[in-house]
Amino acid sequence: MTDPTPKHYPSIAQSFGASGIVILGMLMLSPVMITLNNSIGKEASMLIYYVLAIGIPCWIVFQIRKSETGQASFKLKIENKRIIPFIILGTIALLWGVISPLASTIPMSDEIKKAFMDFGGKTGLYSFVLMVIAAPVLEEILFRGILLDGLLKRYSPLKSILVSSFLFGIVHLNPWQFVAGFVIGIFAGWVYYRTSSLLAAIIIHASANLNGFLARFFMDADAAMNDSLVETWGGTGQLILAIVGSLVVIAVCIYYLDKEFKKRKIKVVIDQT
Repeated sequence: MTDPTPKHYPSIAQSFGASGIVILGMLMLSPVMITLNNSIGKEASMLIYYVLAIGIPCWIVFQIRKSETGQASFKLKIENKRIIPFIILGTIALLWGVISPLASTIPMSDEIKKAFMDFGGKTGLYSFVLMVIAAPVLEEILFRGILLDGLLKRYSPLKSILVSSFLFGIVHLNPWQFVAGFVIGIFAGWVYYRTSSLLAAIIIHASANLNGFLARFFMDADAAMNDSLVETWGGTGQLILAIVGSLVVIAVCIYYLDKEFKKRKIKVVIDQT
């Protein structure tokens, strides 16, 4: 007899294991980027490295999930298109009103500043593809489409979203991007929980990364790394206004999204009766 109980992957322990596979892939494949830097340039080598370092672990975890559960697909459709502007706007407001102020409180050494400035100075096509296409697609497949999706079938929504967001932050391997990954992960996780749409999560991630990419054209990288947040905004009053304004936008977006999610849930219940 076959076991009628459906299998769900992953558990919390398995989620940590999957994240470990990602970190291992990033470390083991780092020589690829170093080797290709001189021959094809830093931006192209970074893209190739990223696709291999994240893509291979993502494929491995996907195969494990397929073997464990038989599930080999993802829901991409967004049933309610009206939520799209609000998930984009909410993401941008989170970046300016929550993530930036929190990350700015973490001290940064001169070596780390130099590394961030070097990465932040890349504005070519390869960097755009990496940040706005490859990273949102691969990382959301892994952390929302596989990890969060499986966790939601075994644990409470709150625990599932927090665990997947924590791991999403951890794999960025530095505290500044951990803050961004954790906060955006919570928002993307909540939207995924309410919609089951991987595309919605990808749009959130792409919006965050596109915001960072476009900022490179309008902000002085050296000033952004060395000035305080108060100096960047031109004074304490302007900073407070920006944070409060962002928090208001976040609240409005979440309120609207919650209303739309509830409407959809009621409609599904009615359609099923």
